[in-house]
Amino acid sequence: MAEMWISMGPQHPMTHGLWTLKVKVDGETVVDTEPDLGFIHRGVEKICEARDFTQITTYCDRLCYASANTWSHSYIYATEDLLEVEVPERAEYIRLVAIELQRIASHLMWLGAYGPDTGNLSIMVWCLREREMMMDLLQELGGSRLHYNFPRVGGGKRDLPHGFPQRARAKVNLFLNRIQEYEALFDESTVFLVRTQGVGYAKPEEMVNHGVTGPNLRAGGVNYDVRWAHPYGVYSELDWEPPVERSSIKGADCYDRYRVRVEEMRQSANMVLQALDKMPGGADTYHEPGDPMILAKAPSRAPEGTSGAHHFEDSRGESMFYIVGGGESRGKHPYRVSIRSPMFITIPYAAKCMIGYKVADIPAIMGSFDPCIGETDR
Repeated sequence: MAEMWISMGPQHPMTHGLWTLKVKVDGETVVDTEPDLGFIHRGVEKICEARDFTQITTYCDRLCYASANTWSHSYIYATEDLLEVEVPERAEYIRLVAIELQRIASHLMWLGAYGPDTGNLSIMVWCLREREMMMDLLQELGGSRLHYNFPRVGGGKRDLPHGFPQRARAKVNLFLNRIQEYEALFDESTVFLVRTQGVGYAKPEEMVNHGVTGPNLRAGGVNYDVRWAHPYGVYSELDWEPPVERSSIKGADCYDRYRVRVEEMRQSANMVLQALDKMPGGADTYHEPGDPMILAKAPSRAPEGTSGAHHFEDSRGESMFYIVGGGESRGKHPYRVSIRSPMFITIPYAAKCMIGYKVADIPAIMGSFDPCIGETDR
């Protein structure tokens, strides 16, 4: 049968964002793929050179609307490395609560969207219901629904609000019970299992060579999580281990990538509960904004020639910021900002995982990698 190229996107449900996947098919079989990115490039790295260190936080929130808090914290840690700031321990625990709540909300957004990709609409309604609980808690911390602008260089914008620990514990415990319902709905669905098991294999050694990280790599049996391998914040103070799937000899399929994210949500929920229990000074204690318990003083300028970097476990993999100080000639602005996006690396690799499968498998394969185009194009 004659081979031909077809275009999926930029407006296509499979893309989960604004990009195009060009697919070469032989009948219904995929024989080659070519991802086309860059449709929403905004020049964030260049914009950051004209903003001071506090203003940049709001741009990092907008790198990924589904996981804004993880990206802004990734930037803040790099800035604190540049400015050599010591963060109060209480602020680190509050950050962990915010980051892991965001991770749960991000994975729920993925799972809810992945349901329709694989023939299940009910799960989308369920996941959005629980995602609202997480967003309500994040709104209490940051004041908004999607872009929180919560972390500050040296700590956080504010302490935990009055009554927040009780509300967080109640909602997180309810969520832990609801996860079992998700598993029952998916794991007992013949349609879902047929669409995901044995489909979209990704070999661990290939993922490592391509630089794939995060849940997609751990689904292949590689035990690498930045929070575990290179602990930052107070992750080393908690009792946890990164979820890792035991994939087949062929590699990780779509089902493995689903399983590892479900387990990661369960792990994140437990970390939130632990952090609230171990909060220095008690989770119910409240400090006014700017109190030394939640915000340390930080310089507003970085000397010329200095640099700071931090790699961070984002919801989709290992993100990284590299920031160069500008000295007096740049004032409060950095000289350079460089961002590593895990999805910019993962999407081209995910496209290659479709070769040999049917066109109908493309949404299930691409969706299982949890793409986010905002962070990819930057």
